[in-house]
Amino acid sequence: EIVFGDWSSDVCSSDLRDVPRGAVAEVTYYSAALKKFRRMHVYTPPGYEKGEGKYPVFYLLHGAGDSDDSWTSVGRAGFILDNLIADRQAKPMVVVMPAGHTGAFNFGGARPTVDEFAQDFLNDVLPYVEANYRVHTGRGQRAMAGLSMGGGQTLNIGIPQLEKFGYLGVFSSGVFGIVPRPGAPAPEGPGFEERHQTILDDASLKQGLKLFWFATGKDDFLVETSRATVDMLKRHRFDVVYRETEGAHTWIVWREYLREFAPQLFQ
Repeated sequence: EIVFGDWSSDVCSSDLRDVPRGAVAEVTYYSAALKKFRRMHVYTPPGYEKGEGKYPVFYLLHGAGDSDDSWTSVGRAGFILDNLIADRQAKPMVVVMPAGHTGAFNFGGARPTVDEFAQDFLNDVLPYVEANYRVHTGRGQRAMAGLSMGGGQTLNIGIPQLEKFGYLGVFSSGVFGIVPRPGAPAPEGPGFEERHQTILDDASLKQGLKLFWFATGKDDFLVETSRATVDMLKRHRFDVVYRETEGAHTWIVWREYLREFAPQLFQ
């Protein structure tokens, strides 16, 4: 499915409004996988501190060159969620925004032999959140999405661990390297599709995936990467929603994607 966006509304979804406010915490934890202290930001919805019930959890990843506070500062994620929840357009949820960089970032470089972020996320971030926050742990109550680099990380974690996620979102991204760059050397070793062939073709895993949502701007330099990734997933019979909108590789676009994606979660 390809849907072209119409962003003609004068209402800004990220404006600070007079609505009940959630809280954003700066959380430091020790990563046993990386053997160092790390930081993440966590949004809890209005009423979380005074309540006792559990909430669904949404892991939201940033892009290359950004940090774990980018979604709440530049991306205004807290305001967007507050407004959506106040308008009853989105379910109250805990949103976890980890640090996507584990060291120096080499854009366009060779794929590392060890995915340090995936190790940190699966072995440290996810267990920490589930031990310290009142969140549900079932697949249908867990989502992940990311922009650019974070979209690639969503695929790198979400596909191999598909049994853990009921919702996946990829903003302005896809499988990096799926579209060969002119003059670039051929990648070494098997590609994404070959490495995950068994999971991609496992019909039983697809049954619990309630939403697989892609969105990219028509002027984004990664639009061909997004298109090729969506085509690849459809070949493996994934039910993918693809939104192609106005815009490029910018935060104005990603704020809108969050506003569109979050209401579809945990319904």
